[in-house]
Amino acid sequence: MHHRLWFAALFALLGACAAPPTATPAARADLAPSGTLRAAINFGNPVLATRDAAGGAPRGVSVDLSRELAARLGVPLQLVTFESAGKVVDAALAQTWDVAFVAIDPARGRDMLQSNPYVIIEGAYLVRADSPIRRNDQVDRTGVRIAVGKGSAYDLYLSRNLKQAQIVYAPTSPAVTDLFVAQQLDAAAGVKQQLEADAKRWPNLRLLDGRFMVIQQAMATPRGRDAGAAYLSEFIEQMKASGFVAQALARHGIQGAAVAPAGAAR
Repeated sequence: MHHRLWFAALFALLGACAAPPTATPAARADLAPSGTLRAAINFGNPVLATRDAAGGAPRGVSVDLSRELAARLGVPLQLVTFESAGKVVDAALAQTWDVAFVAIDPARGRDMLQSNPYVIIEGAYLVRADSPIRRNDQVDRTGVRIAVGKGSAYDLYLSRNLKQAQIVYAPTSPAVTDLFVAQQLDAAAGVKQQLEADAKRWPNLRLLDGRFMVIQQAMATPRGRDAGAAYLSEFIEQMKASGFVAQALARHGIQGAAVAPAGAAR
């Protein structure tokens, strides 16, 4: 009898630990003020979202997280699609979305509130096969021109850190390699997975070993929605701890991205 009571208490405790965070009315009003959760989906980062090959519908870890969040809030979901992270950020002031998936960066924190990261990915350089550039620390030199997606996390990081090399802007991150090839630039900067795919698409290109930056992807909501931001932080921590994020990455065949540690500092 005592054993049965002990096990019952244990299972109740485990169930309580696994219970989803409860959305307060204030959090629900912040995250779905129109009664529908509008989630910004960025096609500029293939780690986060792509178009389904069959019908073009959005798919990926950010889509899965959006659906789970809407279900927990008990509201319908509307996916608002963008071709680049920069355009997602630009739309923050207009509040055309309620939640978004963007890299953590000081410049972006001005217009939005961000959770701790849920995924960590790497930024890499792509160069021509015969390029004299062999290492990441050789890129920032006089005369070197680097293709970067305008408004991307790589743009923000390199704009702050490059001392000598010149940035040449592509309209979106997926267009970076095409610009790099067309204008015969010296390097292209972006998500390692995207550049690896581009290196297979274009002959005589190679990735530099390692990475030049670590990108921490987080969920965000426009500034002024403090209750919603607090709920997002709880939600993201549980999605990491429960294995949801890891399972979504595996389900969509994403390699080279890691689930961020619990409570990872920004």
